Amino acid sequence: MLTLDGRQGEGGGQVLRIALALAAITGTPFRIHNIRGGRAKSGLLRQHLTGVRAVAEVCGARVEGAELRSQELTFVPGAVKAGAFEFAVGSAGSAGLVLQALLPVLWHADGPSTVQVSGGTHNPSAPPADFLMRTLAPVLATMGFAMELSLDQHGFYPAGGGAYRVSVTPGPTKPLSLLERGAVQKVEVTSIVANLPANVGQRELTAVKAALPVENLVTTIETVRSPGPGNAVVVAVESEAVTEVFTAFGRRGRPAEDVGQSVAESATAYLDSGVPVGPHLADQLMLPLAIAGGQFSTGALTEHSRTAIGIIAQFLERSPRVIPQDDQRLLVECSI
Repeated sequence: MLTLDGRQGEGGGQVLRIALALAAITGTPFRIHNIRGGRAKSGLLRQHLTGVRAVAEVCGARVEGAELRSQELTFVPGAVKAGAFEFAVGSAGSAGLVLQALLPVLWHADGPSTVQVSGGTHNPSAPPADFLMRTLAPVLATMGFAMELSLDQHGFYPAGGGAYRVSVTPGPTKPLSLLERGAVQKVEVTSIVANLPANVGQRELTAVKAALPVENLVTTIETVRSPGPGNAVVVAVESEAVTEVFTAFGRRGRPAEDVGQSVAESATAYLDSGVPVGPHLADQLMLPLAIAGGQFSTGALTEHSRTAIGIIAQFLERSPRVIPQDDQRLLVECSI
């Protein structure tokens, strides 16, 4: 049984999610202490507990310590089985992060599966639905990780109440090759507004246009259903090889102009870097890369990415390697 320290690396939920997925895939039991020990509110919150219960159900695991605010957990996996599953976070905690732990397991099931997960879909501390559907899912599809991911309802922080629907079909994988992004074909900017005045979105789009040095921006205000008020500005940079999505969230007391400026700065940094894989996509690709192999080019790694590499190395004989290419570009590769 592996023993893990939840304070490792970024000291948050990434340690637990990667461990859950790899335990189920490899059949390796683990015990983790100091869960989320690097966070102000340590221990299992609702989204982490839902992730534990979801992976445990799919692989028939024996679990000890699966309680709210628990700082220790023992996880002994069984066999991964396909099926129809439904999980609810019960708060605005990220439903997408539950999927981060669960989907790699379902890729190793004995047949197709369907999953519904409810909770937060647009949370400032997690990858939003737009990123998962437009950026991550298409890249995973090129690796043979087939899934259909849809958003039934938006769920903004703090009300939550959103829902994903996913169909997963296991199959043969192939190595990733994402070294160049190619020419930028289109840049789209969308202000998503729920239960707020429409002029909020217009002010955000005006700010993005002023700050983002791109001609012929395609701009849209999208009014959506959600249990509570919410707002996000999404910039999608569509290139030949990949579509990268950047998001900034509105909140009470934050000027709409500041939201637009913030997301424009993130998109500009990506455009200036020349790399195909942005920092958040790199975070999400570490585990699929360890499973299927391949390589991608990115800029500076986040602590989440480095944490994922460290956890992977404790479960597998292989883990992604990081090779500097120049001052701004890194090659991340994994051979299987």
